[in-house]
Amino acid sequence: MDDAPTHSDAELAENYRRCEKLVREQDIDLWLATLFAPAQARPHLHAIGAFAVEVAGVRAKTSQPLLGEMRLRWWYDALEAPGEAGAGEESGGARAHPIADALIDTLDRRAIAREEVVRLLEAHVFDLYDEPMETMEALETYCDNVFGAPMRWRAAAIDAEDAARQDEALRSAGRAAGLAWVMRSLPRHIALGQRFVPAELMARHRAEEDFAHARATPTTRAALAELSARARAHYETARRSIRDDGAARAALLPAALVPLYLRPMEGAAYDPFRPPAPPAQWRRQWRLWRAARSGGL
Repeated sequence: MDDAPTHSDAELAENYRRCEKLVREQDIDLWLATLFAPAQARPHLHAIGAFAVEVAGVRAKTSQPLLGEMRLRWWYDALEAPGEAGAGEESGGARAHPIADALIDTLDRRAIAREEVVRLLEAHVFDLYDEPMETMEALETYCDNVFGAPMRWRAAAIDAEDAARQDEALRSAGRAAGLAWVMRSLPRHIALGQRFVPAELMARHRAEEDFAHARATPTTRAALAELSARARAHYETARRSIRDDGAARAALLPAALVPLYLRPMEGAAYDPFRPPAPPAQWRRQWRLWRAARSGGL
């Protein structure tokens, strides 16, 4: 921690530790990737990761969209007035919430614009309703805000100057990771009534009815093959766009796992509504280690 915090060092350090614990429990890939970042930046990467996990889980934790919007609204208020946000944090506002406390400290120390965090919160409003994602452009914008933005913040937390050089790679990596996530999460989204696969994509392949009834047919596979190809194209753009050998490249590492996740979903036996188990953890660790050693993806 490089600057003096506005409250107890011990309290803040404990909040950062709680963020790390949450990331390790809920997003092991990200936690493993942070091990390759400079040690002094890791608490900030954990805070950003914990925040992303927390807000991504709002839909699952609420029974009604309005309740979900209230949870997201609390985060808006916490960012605007860190010591005053309410919504259940009665003894100190955002400073009583360990993730909010660590996130706000990270945003302040690393000069990360709150406007970008607000855009992430606004993007997550889509999660709360059962409206369709209309176009591929809309889905990629969602990926920019939900997956790409935290990746860029983590890069800035490591090295802001190098993060600027890696901007194109970071943006493309965020899209690749987001599209792969849509494919991996399809059964869960369908169970919740969410529709992330773009309506225009389903219409182009005449797969609307098959998606609606969770039928693994040539039309659903063709639509998802196009989505997978798009994810791979963004991955390749990210790989080609990496610049120099700066420290901020460590923020790209989670995207190194995209090909591992896509490969079993591209085979002839792939059932999109019963996706294969994730790659073994040792394979994911090996892939991250190789990418960190090579300085690429």
